[in-house]
Amino acid sequence: MVRTPEDIKSEFKRKGISISDWAIANGFPPNLVYEVLAERRNPTRGKTHRIAVMLGLKNGEIVQESQIATAIHA
Repeated sequence: MVRTPEDIKSEFKRKGISISDWAIANGFPPNLVYEVLAERRNPTRGKTHRIAVMLGLKNGEIVQESQIATAIHA
């Protein structure tokens, strides 16, 4: 189920977790997570894509760097 940025912010509040702490714990720059949640960044690839998928903002797959070369099979 895809969630809205408001859903995610509410969940952070309910759990007492700051967005910055979540970002750092997951290896993301906090400002980038804030930008994705504020919908100022289009999460189509790279870190913004991973953030959006991990937060549940979009459906998608996270491909590890070691798997990029073989991620798309002909």
